[in-house]
Amino acid sequence: MKSAGRIKQGFYFDSVTLMRVGRELAQTPGVVDASVVMATDANKSILDMSGLLLPEFKKAGDQDLLIAVKARDAKAAQHGLDRAEELLSSRKKPAATGDAPVPRSIPAAVAALPGANLALISVAGRYAAREARQALEAGLHVMIFSDNVTIEDEIALKKLARQKGLLVMGPDCGTAILNGVPLAFANVVPRGPIGIVGASGTGIQEISCIIANEGSGISQAIGTGGRDLHDAVGGISFLDAMQALADDPGTEVLVLVSKPPQPKVLKKVYALIRQIEKPIVPLFLGEGGIPATLEQTAHLAVAQAAGKDPAAAIERLAKRDELLKEEARAMVAKRPKAKGRYLRALFSGGTLCAEAQVALEGILRHMTSNAPLGETKPLKDAWKPERNALLDLGDDEFTVGRAHPMMDFTLRNKMILEEAAKPETAVILLDVVLGHGAHPDPASELAPVISKIARKVFVVVGVTGTVNDPQHRAKVVAALRDAGARVQLTNAAAAKLAGHLTARIVHKNR
Repeated sequence: MKSAGRIKQGFYFDSVTLMRVGRELAQTPGVVDASVVMATDANKSILDMSGLLLPEFKKAGDQDLLIAVKARDAKAAQHGLDRAEELLSSRKKPAATGDAPVPRSIPAAVAALPGANLALISVAGRYAAREARQALEAGLHVMIFSDNVTIEDEIALKKLARQKGLLVMGPDCGTAILNGVPLAFANVVPRGPIGIVGASGTGIQEISCIIANEGSGISQAIGTGGRDLHDAVGGISFLDAMQALADDPGTEVLVLVSKPPQPKVLKKVYALIRQIEKPIVPLFLGEGGIPATLEQTAHLAVAQAAGKDPAAAIERLAKRDELLKEEARAMVAKRPKAKGRYLRALFSGGTLCAEAQVALEGILRHMTSNAPLGETKPLKDAWKPERNALLDLGDDEFTVGRAHPMMDFTLRNKMILEEAAKPETAVILLDVVLGHGAHPDPASELAPVISKIARKVFVVVGVTGTVNDPQHRAKVVAALRDAGARVQLTNAAAAKLAGHLTARIVHKNR
């Protein structure tokens, strides 16, 4: 084998482009493995894990582009590097657009589309605040998909937006559904009476999907970004979005979802809750009480909107949980040689990781995470899972310079194989998030990996999606089941089944 690489100084490409180039490069004859990434510390760590961190790469800065190739011989490696250059050059060529020039700035885009009232910002974090400010000055609401924006910039942008009567969603806002239009990562759900305000993208997705799957629908779903509920930011966007839904005639029930706000913001949120006359179902994950999970929240909202007894919805979920416990017992009984003692959960959705920690309370002990909640302990090193580990692979340490794991399965697939090979691992828990923005065919990426490990460890997958999502949920579920996974249609159900399986295996092997 021969490894080779090149450093392209001052070359920037977005992570989705680099993901696609890397995939095409890996299919080049003679190439065994390849990676094309910006030279961030996180990406260097990923290259190191893959055996592609060449000595010369260590001094490269995050403005530099790294091309790494592992091939069967030196000639194939050189061909791979040349092919990477060709692919990158082709990505820089502007697409043919007839006589109409492509807008190159926010002001130019506003001039080209004078009726627009919202800008979606998805550029490298260091440039996002500048573009967002231009959009606000042009009178546009803003959704900032970009992460790695400073909190100082976030505060300044949101204060400016409030002065102008506008809304800033983000930074790091991954999901919104406005007037039936899905933005960024969002699912195909019907219009309906329930409005959502969320400081979490996958939390909004999971709740909106369950609501749709239960026969109801969404009026609006407004994401705010995860830091909005920090005292420093003051909950500006969250509070403004709550008031907007309170004033919206199409919204009959409000759902709030986030991790617990910091104290000063929490007081503001509850003060506004008391002022709003519409029914509100608030979920601050890890705070305790009912609802405790995204799943419970969605069922309570549907019951409120339909005028039904919310307690009956919670009782129905409790009966389902007992069935999951019995299912785990039967699965372990059919596999008497099941080994291992720990659960390893690899999530693409951060809020799904948080919900799983809540769902597993009372089922498993000794939980660890890179995004700990409640009694879960922080991992010393996110790249080295310990005990019952639940990892959020969408966290910044895994995504700087590369596509989100809902789009790019490369890193997670590698980690699945590594964790399944460890003798301590009993169960692998995964999420699959469907909808716009997510991978168009997740089963094609995940099913082959699951089929390699399903006889060694139990694999449980929670699917977040609806029957109308472009990936065709039924086909995805069937493919994952055929590969050997146990599939649940909510994240909480998947987490509980995985937890009962792990606990049962440990009990059996004592």
